[in-house]
Amino acid sequence: MMRLYEMSFGNERDVVEARQQARTIGESLGFDHHDQIRIATSVSEIARNAFRYARGGKVAFEVDPESRMFSVFVVDKGAGIPHLEKVLAGSYQSSTGMGMGILGTRRLMDSFSIQSGDTGTAVRFGKRLPENAALDPAILQRIASNIARRGPVSPLDELQTQNRELMKTLDELRERKEELVRANSELQDTNRGVVALYAELDERADYLRRASELKSSFLSNMSHEFRTPLNSMLALTRMLLDRMDGELNSEQDQQIRFIQQSAKELAEMVNDLLDLAKVEAGKLEVHAKTFSVSDLFGALRGMLKPLLADNSLNLVFEPAEELSPLLTDEQKVSQILRNFISNAIKFTPRGEVRICAREIDASVEFSVTDTGIGISEFDQKIIFEEFAQVDTAMQRKVKGTGLGLPLSRKLAELLGGKVEVSSTVGVGSTFRLRIPKVYQGAQEAEELPLPAFAPGAKWVLIIEDNPETAFVYSRYLNGAGFQTHAVSSVEDARHVLAEARPGAIILDILLRSVTSWDFLRDLKANPAFQNVPVLVMSVVDDERKVFGLGADAFLTKPFAPDRMIAEIIRLTSETNRPKILMIDDNEVSRYLLRGILPDFEYEVFEARNGREGVRMAQELRPEIIFLDFYLPDLNGFEILKDLKESNTTASIPIVLHSTKTLQEADLQLCRENCVAVFPKQNLTLPDAAVRVREVIFTISEHARIEHGEQS
Repeated sequence: MMRLYEMSFGNERDVVEARQQARTIGESLGFDHHDQIRIATSVSEIARNAFRYARGGKVAFEVDPESRMFSVFVVDKGAGIPHLEKVLAGSYQSSTGMGMGILGTRRLMDSFSIQSGDTGTAVRFGKRLPENAALDPAILQRIASNIARRGPVSPLDELQTQNRELMKTLDELRERKEELVRANSELQDTNRGVVALYAELDERADYLRRASELKSSFLSNMSHEFRTPLNSMLALTRMLLDRMDGELNSEQDQQIRFIQQSAKELAEMVNDLLDLAKVEAGKLEVHAKTFSVSDLFGALRGMLKPLLADNSLNLVFEPAEELSPLLTDEQKVSQILRNFISNAIKFTPRGEVRICAREIDASVEFSVTDTGIGISEFDQKIIFEEFAQVDTAMQRKVKGTGLGLPLSRKLAELLGGKVEVSSTVGVGSTFRLRIPKVYQGAQEAEELPLPAFAPGAKWVLIIEDNPETAFVYSRYLNGAGFQTHAVSSVEDARHVLAEARPGAIILDILLRSVTSWDFLRDLKANPAFQNVPVLVMSVVDDERKVFGLGADAFLTKPFAPDRMIAEIIRLTSETNRPKILMIDDNEVSRYLLRGILPDFEYEVFEARNGREGVRMAQELRPEIIFLDFYLPDLNGFEILKDLKESNTTASIPIVLHSTKTLQEADLQLCRENCVAVFPKQNLTLPDAAVRVREVIFTISEHARIEHGEQS
């Protein structure tokens, strides 16, 4: 064991120097940035405890080359630590924060031991040395000499160093958050792709069985009108379950849920039968919409990535941002390309599947090229025939119906295009889809008349392609005093915005397989609509992109009615909401209290310790402060004293919100300072929301009266 440095400390300046020396030694021994901070923080906490409770002590830094351990030894001659077992168990609470530094050090270090008695306390803790640490005695002696020659440390220099460390740590946390957002976005794309893929696979697997059993007499009775009562049932059951028209007893609730589930199952069955009827009758409809090839490729990438079994096969989409937008049926183009790509992945054990697009005059050509087993010239003539399959060893291993390529050819012809294939056995294949950039039957969107809104009314434009969802949105917003108008596409929304300016917009990102990213970007770039708030409500969980393009609020589906209404009220409110500051280090308590305070009535801020709370109170000047008593740095009465001594915060009403059992002296102090008491236990009562409102009203009125008398 070699001792590198030791020092005595008897004031705060010495504690700061001990922290700085710990960081310097850690850096000399090769510890990384984070371990240096852990070591310095641990030394600072233990040394500060010794200074606070024993008026000083000694700290020594040692290295054991055999065990490859860097150790710190802090000793004092105080009266010892009472309740040491409770402190180590984490069950001891102290208004001064005693014990928190000990527990924090034990978590941060690799080794920790403590002995305490009437003659003093000794704490030893250590960190395993990094693999690249130089343990040669001469090098260690040189480190010890360099440390000994260092002069006293300036507290200002140490504060600046800590600030730099904090900024670096915050920057790393921001990068990790961005990585997490990207990972979540990719996972969301993959999940949607898996769901869509399973739905398509199920449809293909059932096609042959259903086609032989269903008769034209039954299919002829299927129509879009059959969906209407089912959609109405689903929307109405949702409203009943949300208690919009009164409470339900448990039996009624269960019965309505049975109805809702049955309606969902029947709706799924009807959708499947309608699709089959259209295929059998040859009456597929083309829904032409404007979309970009890059957005199409992005959706396909997320949908088809789960098909890649391992890293031996790469799925490559070439950039397509330079291509002009297309006006055709995106869903059918996507279906054709999905068939091509899924086939390529099936018959390409390793190598690459590459998807690209190029413009040729008034057309666009998509190509899917693989490095798979290839197709012979004879088989190339039959693969577009229904139920035809190439008889190969790999074909027998993978399942298929033989309908994907024939259906792709029919869909291409429906869009005014064609499909082709070129292939060499053992080299690979290329499937091409060529279609007009503008579908011949595409028509300009009809202008939809706006309803007559009351003069000065706040109305909300809902851009949602699911009519049931748009209906439910409207129903809740109407109940909250708003008027609404719903459209199902970006084109319809542009026509509406050309005629009128809404008070707010609710926007879905995925609209019939078309994204509305470009619409959101264009809307916020238009000076006429920059001040129109946009609430994005979508299954697309890309919060960074949503706010990056200018959205004012974001909620994920399935939606919570109260949150939607609160966001719209907040976005359209013309007055500032009262500010409430919570000074509480307990996250659960803050969460419970915030849940009782509606967002559309109050603007709630949170502080996690006393000093932060005092600073925020001076900056925000809130209408009310909810103050906890037990905080890591200051207790409630210390914070109360600081607030009352400042002219900026002296008149702010305060509610002592704590689990502390107040003695008569404490209650008298609260009465003298006009502090209301609202125990945290009251948050569990059934009428907790009512009690909180009463406390806020009472203390606010009292503060107004007192302020008026003083004026």
